[in-house]
Amino acid sequence: MKTFLVFLLLTVTFLSSAQDLALARLDGKYGYINRDGEMVIDNQYLDAGSFSNDVAAVMKDDKWGFIDRAGEWVISPVYDRVKRFDSGIAVVLKDDKWIYIDKEGNQINNFPQTDKLYDFYEGRAIIRRGENVGIINNKGEIIVEPEYQEIKDYKNGYSKVKKYDRWGFIDKAGKVVVDIDYDDVGEYNGDAIWAKKGEVFGIVKDNSFNPLKDVVKIWDFNDEGVTYAQKADLVGYINTAGEWIIIPQFEKARAFVNGLAPVYLDREWGYIDLEGNWVVEPKYRDAEVFSESGLAPVKIKRWGFIDTAGKMVISPDYDITAGGFGLFKFEEKGFIEGMSRVKTREGWGYLDTEGNLLGDQWYENLELFK
Repeated sequence: MKTFLVFLLLTVTFLSSAQDLALARLDGKYGYINRDGEMVIDNQYLDAGSFSNDVAAVMKDDKWGFIDRAGEWVISPVYDRVKRFDSGIAVVLKDDKWIYIDKEGNQINNFPQTDKLYDFYEGRAIIRRGENVGIINNKGEIIVEPEYQEIKDYKNGYSKVKKYDRWGFIDKAGKVVVDIDYDDVGEYNGDAIWAKKGEVFGIVKDNSFNPLKDVVKIWDFNDEGVTYAQKADLVGYINTAGEWIIIPQFEKARAFVNGLAPVYLDREWGYIDLEGNWVVEPKYRDAEVFSESGLAPVKIKRWGFIDTAGKMVISPDYDITAGGFGLFKFEEKGFIEGMSRVKTREGWGYLDTEGNLLGDQWYENLELFK
């Protein structure tokens, strides 16, 4: 039984990955490619967006509608503007009026009154009444009454909220999980978070504020439970208890991923381990974090990719920063699920971990697989 469940999980994961599509522009029009590099939905649209909720917004004859992953219309192109779908709901503009629709194109009329329509994120959307904002779910139920000055979109199940000029966090049920008591806070992942009270930076863990002496900036924690922080002009690394695990000694730094972090010293980037030892000596003009593939983007004159031993496995012939493109733009750098989006003078393309060009094709622009 256990073997069957593992097989089923792998099969579902494979099928899900196989159905991922990336928005691509070729010959001035938009279409969608699969992970084999095949243009499975022809480049025929004047404008288009990436897939979200298994549908994508595309333009035909100056009107917007939505297609499925087979390229079939699920909602006819009758809208002047559209936003992306989330939890079965999208905001669209028709006849000079913004409305909510479901995935069959039906207008949703029974949601609570709001002065402005906001996109849904993780099944939640903001409602505004006057100067105050609250939250509804995708059933139109009020989760949080309009009592906050500001509410940020949900991310990883939590939302940053502001009340009486102080910031904190709530969960999807509207429960306060980080007291609304700070002048600023970072992104919350359910464990620790940086916060600022007055001019003092510190760490909030178990809803208790731990001030850090002489710290002038802290970056967000990731899943490794370590982040970087600045003291005077130098950067080091702290854990969720606010303890220095690597004393401030670098001019710049980035996050640890899989036990390695890029740091900047004497005008060059290299990589250190969690004990602060050099694993890849500083010699690069720029460097990004390692991905799950075990490769990291590094810049000499242009960008290439090294492995965890510092060996250049993909030559530095590329650019990796996204330009403005498409209805919804995604800018993640490096390898994601075995492929990295890169740019040359010939255009944008995807490389695999051996440096092979997906489909042997360059595009005028290219989005991430969704």
